[in-house]
Amino acid sequence: MENLILGIDEAGRGPVIGPMVICGVMVKREDISELKKIGVKDSKLLSANRREKLKTLIEKIARGRELIKIPPYQIDRYGITYLELKSIVWLINKFCPALAIIDSPTSWPGHCERKIRALIKEKNVKVVVETFADKKYSIVSAASILAKVARDKEIRDLSQFYGEIGSGYPSDKKTIEFLKRCLKEKGQFPDIVRKRWKTCKKLILRSKREISLSRKARSKNE
Repeated sequence: MENLILGIDEAGRGPVIGPMVICGVMVKREDISELKKIGVKDSKLLSANRREKLKTLIEKIARGRELIKIPPYQIDRYGITYLELKSIVWLINKFCPALAIIDSPTSWPGHCERKIRALIKEKNVKVVVETFADKKYSIVSAASILAKVARDKEIRDLSQFYGEIGSGYPSDKKTIEFLKRCLKEKGQFPDIVRKRWKTCKKLILRSKREISLSRKARSKNE
């Protein structure tokens, strides 16, 4: 415990499709420099191919690692921030490091830090919660890389089963087209979709309006 540092980050907080993946990576304090040497940085700044290569290197350096995959139905039921905080506490309790550095789940890191401190079992663990921690600390960057690689694999697997779903993000046209197709062909979204997301609610309202207009147009022509 004395010289162990745990980094925690997530991938997939914002998408409308697929799970959120939370990762904890623990290394010895003296091995932080090794993460920097191999080029570990925020996963969003790396290509998919580079993330895959770094994943293997990170796993060799790490003294412990864990992935938590939270499916859409749980996100819809309990809310994403609650589930992320619960997962963070679970990871800290599992690894019991000297220091845990966490990329803040919200824009109020101080509030999150106080909640986490209150819930962890070992009160001697030093907890640091910061926004953009994945850019500031290589140990958090390492967690972000492993989480992103795992999340990307989940999306690839889902695409093989459901067809083209895009990245799962609301900004992705392929994702929106998939959601529209689900409504048009089946009248509902599959379980891989976070149904309580605003994106889904807007698409449902739009679909209902289109159906209503279509019915009115048909009735005029009869």
